[in-house]
Formats: sequence, structure tokens, C-alpha cells
Amino acid sequence: MRQAEIVRDTKETKIKLAINLDGDGKYEVDTGIGFFDHMMTLFACHSGFDFFVACEGDTRVDGHHSVEDIGIVLGKAISNALGDKVGIKRYASATIPMDESLATVDIDVSGRPFLVFNADGLSGKVGDFDVELVEEFFRAVANYGGITLHVNLRYGSNSHHKIEAIFKAFARALSDAVKIVSDKLPSSKGVLE
Repeated sequence: MRQAEIVRDTKETKIKLAINLDGDGKYEVDTGIGFFDHMMTLFACHSGFDFFVACEGDTRVDGHHSVEDIGIVLGKAISNALGDKVGIKRYASATIPMDESLATVDIDVSGRPFLVFNADGLSGKVGDFDVELVEEFFRAVANYGGITLHVNLRYGSNSHHKIEAIFKAFARALSDAVKIVSDKLPSSKGVLE
């Protein structure tokens, strides 16, 4: 089974995260941030992975450390669970509508981290959640997961819907990219790094 568990314990956050890329969709989410719980639940549900995350963070400051550190831990867990990446599909895309919003996420599980984040007009807050943390989360996932990640919010007017479309598209694209489709490494170089 392709699975990993990561524990991160700093002065800012205490996180435990487990993922099973070959699971059957069981999940449990407690980030300490209501809206982010919702997004991580959507990620878990739409990826189909078994996923567990619990975070105690310094949310009295704000949500930044918790959101970014969960991204770091998720990226590391994905990378660890993938191992040598033999047989994965590697590339995938997903476009997801959420009412008036539409988002596309394109992924290359290449071992080379890079984030392109095009989400014009995504600012302010959803409840107590700073919307700018969405980009911080995906940057951390890309950097620590060794993933090239392009997030394109095509349009939308409701911030909740825009972010939801992005997280669902990410979940679907990642789930597709890590599927086992052969017994070969999908690289002409013979390595994904």
C-alpha cells in the first residue's frame, strides 16, 4: 500500500497527518480552522484517499502557520507515499465548476516543485479564513511534494465557491495523477526528481 504518516511538532503547530493513496475514501479532519476543515474534507472526499489530519496551531495569531504547515506535511506525505513513482500516470488535469465559479488544476508529479497560481480577485476573508492562505497552502504542497502544480481560477464571484472549486479540482487531478497505470517509470530520463 502506498501510504505515509508524518508528525510535525514546532512552536507554532503540532500536526499529525496520514494518507493512503490506495484507500477507499475514509477521512477524519480537524485543522482547528472551520473553513479549512471544510476544504480539507473536500480534498479527502474528492481524492478518494484515506486521509487523517489533526492540527493544534497558534490560531490566536491567525491561521497562517496551521494552513502552511499542513501543506508542508501533506506534500511530504504524498512524496513519501509515492516512493519511486514507478507506474504512476504522472500527469493529470481536472476542471471543476462550483455554481458560478470554475477552476482548473493541472499536475505533473515530476519531483520538481513549481506552483503557478492564477486566481485574480481571490482576496479578503471567508468567515475568519484569510483567502490569501489558499496560495500559501498550495505552494507548500508543491514544494514539499515535488509537484508541478498549475492552479487557474477561470472565473467566479463568490470566494467560498472559488476556493471550493480549486480544492475539488486539486483533489481530482492529484487522484488521477498518482493512479498506477503501468509497471514503468513515466520518464524518458529514467528518474523523477
